[in-house]
Amino acid sequence: MRRVLPALVVSLVLLLSGCGSHSSEAGLRAPTISGDADQADSTAYDAAVSRPQEDTVYPDVGDPGVDALHYDLHLSWDPQGELLTGDETVLLRATRTADHLQLDLAHQLNVDHVWLDGRSVSFTHQAKDLVVEAPVSAGDRHVLQVTYAGTPEPVAAPTDRGDFSTTGWTTTDSGTVWTMQEPYGAYSWYAVNDQPSDKAFYDLTIDAPQAMVGVANGTLVSRTSVGDRTVTHWNLPEPAASYLITIAIGPYTETHDTGPHGLPITYWTPSDRPDLVKALRYTPEAIAYLEKKVGRYPFPTVGMLVVPGNSAMETQSMVTLGMNRYALSHDVVVHELAHQWYGDEVTPDDWSDLWMSEGMATYLAEASWTADHSPQVLPTILREWSFMAPGLRRQYGPPAAYQPGSFAEGNAYYIPALMWDTIRQRLGDATFWRVAAAWPRSHRFTSQDRDALAAWWSKRSGQDLTPLFHQWLLGATQPAWHAG
Repeated sequence: MRRVLPALVVSLVLLLSGCGSHSSEAGLRAPTISGDADQADSTAYDAAVSRPQEDTVYPDVGDPGVDALHYDLHLSWDPQGELLTGDETVLLRATRTADHLQLDLAHQLNVDHVWLDGRSVSFTHQAKDLVVEAPVSAGDRHVLQVTYAGTPEPVAAPTDRGDFSTTGWTTTDSGTVWTMQEPYGAYSWYAVNDQPSDKAFYDLTIDAPQAMVGVANGTLVSRTSVGDRTVTHWNLPEPAASYLITIAIGPYTETHDTGPHGLPITYWTPSDRPDLVKALRYTPEAIAYLEKKVGRYPFPTVGMLVVPGNSAMETQSMVTLGMNRYALSHDVVVHELAHQWYGDEVTPDDWSDLWMSEGMATYLAEASWTADHSPQVLPTILREWSFMAPGLRRQYGPPAAYQPGSFAEGNAYYIPALMWDTIRQRLGDATFWRVAAAWPRSHRFTSQDRDALAAWWSKRSGQDLTPLFHQWLLGATQPAWHAG
């Protein structure tokens, strides 16, 4: 997610946060689903079967009764009227027997009609809760179709960080669109179970004026001109959490590059800023560096999308970067790409475990990469963070028990990064990096929690690390970090 940068001289100034392979086994290529009722029995999306839960930090967003398997979104954008028209089909699994299904959808989007398994059904739409009034049984699969239209607006972010105060759909004065939506905000533009424990496949078809192009996650399947409109179809061939989905609509230019092992890379930059491509050319080198640490890049493609924001986001296989020097710097590029392993391939299933993504990405980028590519040495970097850590813990709480209004503050970044270094010193470099690479590979495209991670690391390393994890992540007192 958007990265945090420490102000080491004056005070703790919180800035941006960051985000997270390419191989024949990486792509789970699934066909686009139709709205036909018989598609509900399809097993094509079994890899997206999840165990949704109510979030402990933000329980009002998401619903554990729904396990979304595939979203097929057809979106049409009118920039002059700022009107979004959506035709959405969701293949889902009911996780419990109930008299309704519920998804998140912003009240600014007026729902025209809802069908379940091809039959028109009643619904209510109050605030952000879209409630479909139809009986369902635990384990049954259904095809839900929703048509809607309206003027999307971003939603308030639960943080006081200066680089982002809202999340979700953002429209500029010129009518272009971009999104970043962590911990939630996807519901500002489509009906979704907006909680990280529920991963799903995605197909997005974006219809925009001819001067614009719609960009999203995954592979660009097609780009066609229909009258005075440009239509793009994107397919995401691996399950993703909703906060990892991105969409941008504007006058973009596509530039191709190649990464390690022939990895296809695309850079999407505003057409009037060709100079920005140069800042993205570091991507192949960044991926090669990360592969040496945590294994083969986990997705079949990588894209880098530049938007008019102040932050950066690890949106899955299509990293979203703000249009400023810091967000386009090498360490931010490394940080967001590191999330493709820690955060995207394996995702926290509850926002209390944001540290699972941010701690390792911070350790890989701001610590390890910086030490290997600058005059700074690793102990010096970490020593500065250790001076900050007690104040961060006092101000925002332990990394895994932070205050709900303090999402993605420095405590979720630097404290767990220090923890990872403590573990590295205890295990030794060889064992640490072997286990660090094996964790995402062994839990591909799933959402996990801290207990599972601590138990798994303990088993793989041969040492009981659970007390150490508990002390660093939940303790009221900051543990000591020692240079090794």
